[in-house]
Amino acid sequence: MAPPIYASAAERLWYYAYRTICAAIFVFLIGPIFVIIPLSFNELPYFTFTPEMLALDPAGYSTKWYVEFFSEQSWKDAVANSFLIAVFATLISTGLGTLAALGLSRSTMPFRSTIMAILISPMIVPLIISAAGMYFFYTRIGISSTHLGVILAHAALGTPFVVITVTATLVGFDHSLTRAAASLGASPIRTFYKIIVPLILPGVISGGLFAFITSFDEVIVVLFVGSVEQRTIPWKMFSGIREEIRPTILAVATILVCISIALLTTVELLRRRSERLRGMSPG
Repeated sequence: MAPPIYASAAERLWYYAYRTICAAIFVFLIGPIFVIIPLSFNELPYFTFTPEMLALDPAGYSTKWYVEFFSEQSWKDAVANSFLIAVFATLISTGLGTLAALGLSRSTMPFRSTIMAILISPMIVPLIISAAGMYFFYTRIGISSTHLGVILAHAALGTPFVVITVTATLVGFDHSLTRAAASLGASPIRTFYKIIVPLILPGVISGGLFAFITSFDEVIVVLFVGSVEQRTIPWKMFSGIREEIRPTILAVATILVCISIALLTTVELLRRRSERLRGMSPG
């Protein structure tokens, strides 16, 4: 899209400079991530581009690292642990975060700012501090080095994302709908499921997806709270980098990037749908 014909020379210069700067920032942020994709198809067990790869020689490319990921039992166990922990942590954080957001959306809620600050504190406090605190607390109550402990720890990390997302959805919520339902004889439970839930559902799902991504990609907390039985994909990758560097790690990273892109695309589509339901123009 070109600048308007009536734009001055300075406006045209800024028009193209602005887009050049945005493109440079995009490459700076995204470029290192996408470099790993071709490296994951390296025929040799190196983390560098071989002469055959640079020459686009098919002999320099291979899918054997993906085959190793899908066939090796240790990776299968890590995938199973990651999905098990992420799914249950997402369910817990979504339920707790949605209830908290509904309470915080009420103008009569006392100490709203203080409670919100406490709820989102896991996003602000350095993760190493949260992990150490969870380790000592879960060890004291006897759930450290268990799936339950890791699930609860990841739920605590994912809940702030649900609270923020659902709270943002409730900003444009028309409370006259609930008052109208009450005046027509609907019970609070029926009003919640028939009116509130359909309108905030895109925000709830978006928050749940953020919580899922947070749990699926987290490694520091699981190192503290978990044991070898709870080894997840990020933990397996971290151990592989320290013990034996193989391009299988790059293949796994490529798969995780694709999963993250798919989930974030879903979040954006849900955000646009939520804005349409609330009568806002998606932007």
